[in-house]
Amino acid sequence: MQALVFEHSMPRLAATRLLAALSPRAFIGPTAPMQLREIPTPSLPAEDWVLLRTRLCGICGSDTKQVFLNGALDNPMTSLISFPQVLGHEVVATVEEVGPAAQGLAPGQRVVLNPWLSCAPRGLPPCTWCRSGDFAQCTSFTRGVIEPGIHTGNSSRAGGGFAPLLPAHDSMCFPLPDEVSDEAAVLADPFSVSFHSVLQCPPPRGGTALVYGCGTLGLLAVAILRLLHPDVRVLAVARYPHQADLAVKLGAERALPHRPTRALIESLGELCGAERLRPWRGLPMLNGGVDVIYDTVGLPETLEVGVRVTRSRGRISVTGVEAPKRFEWTPLYFKEIALVGSNAFGHETWDGRRQHAMEWYLELIGSGDLDATAILTHRFTLADWRDAFLALHDQGRSGAVKVLFAYPPSA
Repeated sequence: MQALVFEHSMPRLAATRLLAALSPRAFIGPTAPMQLREIPTPSLPAEDWVLLRTRLCGICGSDTKQVFLNGALDNPMTSLISFPQVLGHEVVATVEEVGPAAQGLAPGQRVVLNPWLSCAPRGLPPCTWCRSGDFAQCTSFTRGVIEPGIHTGNSSRAGGGFAPLLPAHDSMCFPLPDEVSDEAAVLADPFSVSFHSVLQCPPPRGGTALVYGCGTLGLLAVAILRLLHPDVRVLAVARYPHQADLAVKLGAERALPHRPTRALIESLGELCGAERLRPWRGLPMLNGGVDVIYDTVGLPETLEVGVRVTRSRGRISVTGVEAPKRFEWTPLYFKEIALVGSNAFGHETWDGRRQHAMEWYLELIGSGDLDATAILTHRFTLADWRDAFLALHDQGRSGAVKVLFAYPPSA
């Protein structure tokens, strides 16, 4: 079968970085680490695994960052992955083959993938984190029946949805009701990421929340805040006009442009009724400000603006991951702001009940309380993968938000 395979090749990495100085097309060109290749049908790592046939696969921001080599070689996360990789973990699929010990699944069943390669998929007794349903904090990502990898797509043995077939443990598959479309289901993973972030750092009653970044995670955070906290004022920061329009459609009161940053800070100060304090040099700082920020970008710039516009003892939840760089972070200590990392999802508690985040998602869309499919902007075949990534590279021109790979039913 044909799949997009990402190889860890230093010559390819070096050549691509050099050529990318001339054109971003180098990232998806002939020297790039990721190429469309012929590979064998994946085997099942253990008897309680199944083989899935991909129907839709979303391109996550982490996939895009990897393809465009947006990271550092000393990132400690490289200790938790293995190569070669078939990326793609936002998967809606049909069960193709069921291992002899797999439970609760049958060929032909539609499922959405929970991609976390925690203890159960690895054939290990549950660690403390897995026992509590906090699968993203599992301590076993380098052990068990499969090679290192935190989720589907970054383990060499558990390839992802940038291929027509992929393996999955039976516990990783959530059956889909007939009334849930593939298009709605493909947002289960990114919804769960934003849902976890909001639940971990909820806004105060009647407060003001700022969603920084209006890509997939940010727009879903806006929709979740509007649903879970209807009394909260939701503001957003968007890079592109089409993102701002979607943010307002999904429930934001205002969507402000991300630059110039000084104007952004001034506008937030005015909206919050906060005094703007102006230092000798550099950007203003608010005396007061927003109660909580959901930073879905994670750039030094967004963190610096964040600590300047958050009120004293407010919170900043960071789901975005970008390369580190110095920024002026003195307000973090001065205002006693809590900077909280938010990693993926697991079992989540809301409204007095605890269940998997994807079960929450299926419940909410099944009841009609949530519909965020407006953020699905582009569909491509795997053969057109270069166009898919170029659309994401230049979202201002393409109008892209969530880009999908779609597979024909007989693929």
